[in-house]
Amino acid sequence: MLTRIPVDEPGAGPYAVAVDAAGVAWVTLVHSGRIARIPPGGPAELHDLGNAASRPSLVALAPDGAVWFTRGGDDRIDRIDPAVGARTSVPASGSPYGIVVAPDGAVWFTAIGADAVGRLDPDGSVALTPVPDGNGMPAMITAGPDGAMWFTLNRRAALGRVDAAGAVTVRPLPDPDCGPVGIASDGRALWFAEIGAGRVGRLVPGGEVQEFDLPDRAARPHAVAPDGAGGCWVTLWAAHALAHLDERGAVTAVHDLGAGSEPHGVAVGPAGTVLVALEIGQLAAFRPDAQPRAGR
Repeated sequence: MLTRIPVDEPGAGPYAVAVDAAGVAWVTLVHSGRIARIPPGGPAELHDLGNAASRPSLVALAPDGAVWFTRGGDDRIDRIDPAVGARTSVPASGSPYGIVVAPDGAVWFTAIGADAVGRLDPDGSVALTPVPDGNGMPAMITAGPDGAMWFTLNRRAALGRVDAAGAVTVRPLPDPDCGPVGIASDGRALWFAEIGAGRVGRLVPGGEVQEFDLPDRAARPHAVAPDGAGGCWVTLWAAHALAHLDERGAVTAVHDLGAGSEPHGVAVGPAGTVLVALEIGQLAAFRPDAQPRAGR
């Protein structure tokens, strides 16, 4: 069963989504300078950031319930405390994009315009570490199962790893044109989307990279989210669809989200509902027990 929840006017650009233990979703609106809070079933509550060009991009939830998100348009990182409704904002240079909260409370982010990864400490200090050799275009970032932060390097066709001390290493991927973007950890392995190759990858740190071709190699996979059972969900931006891969990398279903929907971010809620941010101005809520469409 697929339902659609209006988030903002068409063109507002719902981009990333994160969902908390109560099923409340947070969605960035990259084109309108807002972030939305959406309780289960809606309606959306919009938070204006005071700058329509701020380009809120990726969003992450902290163990304390705080909501963190990047603002690539005006070089800031914001935090919302839902308990009191307060928002704070910290300058962070380099066009911050990907974001994740580490177990120690530090916030790591990618600085897409500076070819660097950044760390925002609880005391508010920010430090950038360049990625070796540059020209990597660091994109999304996640906390890996090995205690390090892992991120994609879109232009370098590689994965980056940064440890707690800030040391960065780079692991090239087999296809130099694969263009990885989305990355997420399921607690054992890293899943990542190769937007330039129509492929999804999987890596257990210390092991070999596995790569799985999608039925439609022109689908342009963008973001991934573990399904909680060893597999993952992936948004197919160019195909306007959502796909599921099992723990072996087999594509088990492809679900049509509608022509022109432009799916980007994806997250799995506490009841197993899959949430997809659609750039047309909606949040799609999908029940995995719906009848799948044949692969495309």
